[in-house]
Amino acid sequence: MKLLLDTGNLEEIKRLGDLYPIDGVTTNPSIIAKEGRDFIPLLQEIRAIIGEDKMLHAQVLSTTAEEMVEEAEFLKDKIGGKLYIKIPVIPQGIKAMKILKEKEIKITATAVFTAQQALMAARAGAHFVAPYVNRLDNITADGINTVKEIINLFEIYNCETQVLAASFKNVNQIHQSTLAGSHAITANPDLIDKLIYHPMTELGVEGFIADWEEAYGKGKKVNNL
Repeated sequence: MKLLLDTGNLEEIKRLGDLYPIDGVTTNPSIIAKEGRDFIPLLQEIRAIIGEDKMLHAQVLSTTAEEMVEEAEFLKDKIGGKLYIKIPVIPQGIKAMKILKEKEIKITATAVFTAQQALMAARAGAHFVAPYVNRLDNITADGINTVKEIINLFEIYNCETQVLAASFKNVNQIHQSTLAGSHAITANPDLIDKLIYHPMTELGVEGFIADWEEAYGKGKKVNNL
């Protein structure tokens, strides 16, 4: 399972990339706007931090296929590395995916809310599809079930496209997505940190240290006894 950071915050990317086995970074226009930075320089800095071999997902803003393709080629030229162009699953977006596939530009189909949208994007050439789990839950739909349906359809039709589950509000949604077989998830820094948090782990570590210091003295480590 691939683990991605859904953020444009450079300090968080550095911090979490140092701690965890991060496979890349996803962004969208809202995330970029939140940082208050120029678009291309920010993406270039993210690329410099994560390196050429980790995934960076960046989204186009146009609503016609031809302009989406132009933006995608521009981003590929300016950012480089293992870049995935995020294209929304609107009719013009599907058309753009077909064109980008011919140009061998990697594609992430975004704003996915149904299994049929995902299947259409896969047929058009998307490498990843990104179902929005919590946004589906917010409209009384079932985000996790949609992830399951997409995975099932991809298995039935032998699609090589992978599922990149997105839009999470809590760790359980991430957990359920991974149990469903999602190939990748992307989450904000707070949720990434919470993936390994448990109060009993914290208490356990504190107990180990207390017992050790009682026996060997405060500040003593295994390499300086």
